[in-house]
Amino acid sequence: MTNNIPNYFKVSVIILGLLGFFFILWIGQSILIPLTFAGIISILLNPVVNFFIGKCINRVVSISIAITLLVIVVTAIMLFIGSQVSMFSDSWPQLKTKFNELLNEGLRWVSQTFNIGKSKVNAWINERKAESLNSAGGMIGDTVSTVSTMVINILLLPVYIFLFLFYKPLLLNFTAQVFADDKHKTVAEVLFNTKSLIQNYLVGLLIEMVIVATMNSAALLIIGIDYAIMLGVIGALLNLIPYIGGVVAIALPMIMALLKDEPSNALWVLGAYLIIQIIDNNFLVPKIVASKVKVNALVSIIVVLIGGAIWGVAGMFLSIPITAILKVIFDKIPHLKPLGFLIGDTMPPIGKAIFDFREIQARLSPKKKIKVTKTEKTEIKVEVKEVK
Repeated sequence: MTNNIPNYFKVSVIILGLLGFFFILWIGQSILIPLTFAGIISILLNPVVNFFIGKCINRVVSISIAITLLVIVVTAIMLFIGSQVSMFSDSWPQLKTKFNELLNEGLRWVSQTFNIGKSKVNAWINERKAESLNSAGGMIGDTVSTVSTMVINILLLPVYIFLFLFYKPLLLNFTAQVFADDKHKTVAEVLFNTKSLIQNYLVGLLIEMVIVATMNSAALLIIGIDYAIMLGVIGALLNLIPYIGGVVAIALPMIMALLKDEPSNALWVLGAYLIIQIIDNNFLVPKIVASKVKVNALVSIIVVLIGGAIWGVAGMFLSIPITAILKVIFDKIPHLKPLGFLIGDTMPPIGKAIFDFREIQARLSPKKKIKVTKTEKTEIKVEVKEVK
């Protein structure tokens, strides 16, 4: 019965389903983002909870200890970054003065190079300032709303994590009841692979972040950039956002070099960060991170952009692990295996026969026959001869 459904109807249903799915993600982001983070962090903390339970500690106490350790680590990192930012704020007036000087020099260069009157340039800047002031009220309101939502989600995050870890047996039992008994083995494999993937991926990201932060800070200290450790750590955190974060991570120390140091130092920063990015992309990521997540570069860029459009920065960070989880699920469902293959990074051999050349026989005249031979190099030779 399903074979009689036209292909265009199937495609239309798939497109409408995807649009509805992405709309639900967008409209429910305030609820789904903290829940997604809580679920991923719960999987990461699960081995710690099991360790304490193995020491004959009560389950509730074990979960509380694991969450407390997480809060201590995150708080220590935030306090360190906060101390660096407070030092940076002390020199903000000097940086502002230097920025105005560079801006005036840039305006003078534009005026002379493109033969534009300085009065026109100043008028354009004044118009932009007026527009910014008019929209400042809305921006302040949006910022306050965003910050308040973020604070609420941060406060709720430990509660979500605790509940996910506490009700893990209930959630697993529910999953078992949803699927038939003959599917339990496949579901168990998917859950196990998902758990292993998230744990290995997050641990790999943390290791990569520490190494990149060390290299960034060391390079900036050698060059002589102020607030090198703060910029190095922020650069490593931004590097967790695939592709886009790396560009912002390079821009920040370059701007600092232009504002407070010699302009030539910006070129040294660019060169040092490019070397670090080469090391990261060719050695650290393939060995530590990408070996856990089999997602090709094309799909990675697309899902990062989609995640950013739907969930902002949080979506950029979550897009890769969510896509990797979907690949694990697709690989276990026969009808969805082509999607899992498309997401993965397994490249088929070049020259391999993808389509059956016997279909050429049907397109040729009945008076012609086709001869297909394969060589040792997986090349295919097609000869067409007239039949007498």
